Amino acid sequence: MRHHHRWYDALHEGQHNREPLVLVTVLSTAGSTPRDAAAKMVVTAAEHFDTIGGGHLEFKAIERARELLNTGRNATEVESISLGASLGQCCGGATQLLYEVLVPVGQPLLVFGAGHVGQHLMPILAPLDLNLHWVDPRPDWLAQNTDARIQREALEHPADAMADAPKDAWVLIITHNHQLDFELVQAALKRPDIGYIGLIGSDTKARRFQQRLAHRGWSDSDIKRVICPVGLSAVPGKQPAEVAVSIAAQLLNRLHAERTADSGKKTTGLNWKTGQALGSPNADAAIEAAQKEQNA
Repeated sequence: MRHHHRWYDALHEGQHNREPLVLVTVLSTAGSTPRDAAAKMVVTAAEHFDTIGGGHLEFKAIERARELLNTGRNATEVESISLGASLGQCCGGATQLLYEVLVPVGQPLLVFGAGHVGQHLMPILAPLDLNLHWVDPRPDWLAQNTDARIQREALEHPADAMADAPKDAWVLIITHNHQLDFELVQAALKRPDIGYIGLIGSDTKARRFQQRLAHRGWSDSDIKRVICPVGLSAVPGKQPAEVAVSIAAQLLNRLHAERTADSGKKTTGLNWKTGQALGSPNADAAIEAAQKEQNA
């Protein structure tokens, strides 16, 4: 985060970058206090911006804000503080501080592949409720998108990122190399907690991968975890941008389905399972064309 003197600039950039932070507000005052009610500051894990009056009061507020950040949960807390000798301040008044902990909560998604489809896809995904991790062995391709909401990792062996994926992460495989795709699929299948494995391709590729995985000893239930062709077949088009929209639509539909399932509401809209499991009879020329363009 850039250095800001004002709390509202820091708050805006922190939320844009999906950085956990605490907004500290002077809620009320009595007697002599360093700042009046409504004074604010922003505290992150490493920095703080603006001031609620300085001195030991501010030091203790920053300390408490970081304790709350370490819980990793959104929360609010009100703390009453007397500004006397015990705090090392001689104001003699009292103040109440409001701590608002703002931790971005998003579905972890690992996207493997920074080719043409990936370049169109990531700007669509960035504003969504996703924690994005973008992996490719080519740092120059990753560098073409500078959105701070996307974590990038240039790895010679991209499958290494799978072991460090957060619990219950989703995986999207859209690389330029079929053999790399296969390695990534196997790495994802080794993680039973990964709830979504999307693979760019066609029915022909899906059948080949099904056969190869079966030959490697993967069970039918394992193989069916892989969604290929990835994306919604109801979204047509052969251009990389069109394929990206199709994939984004499937991910957004799944996000909506899981939210409504968690809240007990009825899910409406397109079924995210329109993207078929490996080996299903659903030819998708648009996805195949995009894969060929990436391999070119």
